Amino acid sequence: MSSSPILKIHPIGFQFPVRDPFLFCAWHEDHYPPGNENLGPAAPLNGRNIGEDFTVRDGWRMYHGRNVPGFPAHPHRGFETVTVVNRGFVDHSDSHGSEGRYGEGDVQWMTAGSGLQHCEMFPLLNRTEPNPAELFQIWLNLPGKKKMSRPFYKMLWSEQIPVVFTTDSSGKKSEIKVIAGSFNGVIPPAPAPDSWASDPENQVAVWLIRIEPGAVFDLPAARTGLTRFLYFYRGESLTVAGQKLRSGTAAELVSEAESEWVNGSEPSEILVLQGKPIGEPVAQYGPFVMNTQEEIYQAFSDYRKTEFGGWPFPEYEKVHSRDAGRFARYAGDREAEHPGGVKNPAG
Repeated sequence: MSSSPILKIHPIGFQFPVRDPFLFCAWHEDHYPPGNENLGPAAPLNGRNIGEDFTVRDGWRMYHGRNVPGFPAHPHRGFETVTVVNRGFVDHSDSHGSEGRYGEGDVQWMTAGSGLQHCEMFPLLNRTEPNPAELFQIWLNLPGKKKMSRPFYKMLWSEQIPVVFTTDSSGKKSEIKVIAGSFNGVIPPAPAPDSWASDPENQVAVWLIRIEPGAVFDLPAARTGLTRFLYFYRGESLTVAGQKLRSGTAAELVSEAESEWVNGSEPSEILVLQGKPIGEPVAQYGPFVMNTQEEIYQAFSDYRKTEFGGWPFPEYEKVHSRDAGRFARYAGDREAEHPGGVKNPAG
């Protein structure tokens, strides 16, 4: 066993380094201006590469959006997206006819499975004040036997996601938002049913950790052989097992080792991803992730033939009404959800 719980240090930027069972993790932080009547930015778009705007300009990006920031309709097959929204809102629509708006602490867990199209737009609801946005999108792989599962999505509303508080010997606190995987015996809402995370044996964890200045936090040991990363994305410094890290750093950890974290002079925010590797071949081309190249060819063929159900809405860049609040409306016989507390800052 390694003498240090740290295996490797990585720099982080817009994308975070990941390993099996994770495929991708992106951190979106944008300081959007007030919104216009169409829920886009009330600011000139001159000088932006509209349709492919990933360069931060004036503190924000349009991504693939032309009128509203975000990601217009696009397909996926063979994996899951877990979208964790700390600030701002996301408008969801998909090729099965499901829709929703979520944000300000909510999490969407979506199994692409056999294939669907969805759009993820970032509506700027406040017309008089800035619209800050911060979210993580995590791609979690599916094992081969689940890659052609029926597409599915569910909401983990902020009101349902447990938060654990720990206190060190000096009385300073750490806060752990338990999105997936139990922490100190606290269990979050279940993920999507076909997820690799749905089996507790796989010990998939997604935790958001906030640490007070000068606080000491102990990350408990887990089972041997898991992927385990901490992503230190906001703060001044964090000393992990005696090694000082600066903000913008990822540390790959030995899963079976406990690690002591000593925070610096500012509050720190850390994302932790953990899970048992699936251990299968990965063939990926853009939005499709399968086990073999032949399955990738089949995914493209199927998409050309069916468009994974087609797009049932008149706009590929679909947003909901300004006053819609937070909601999830599902295709089929599942009931729509409207969580308590609208959390809609429309101005």
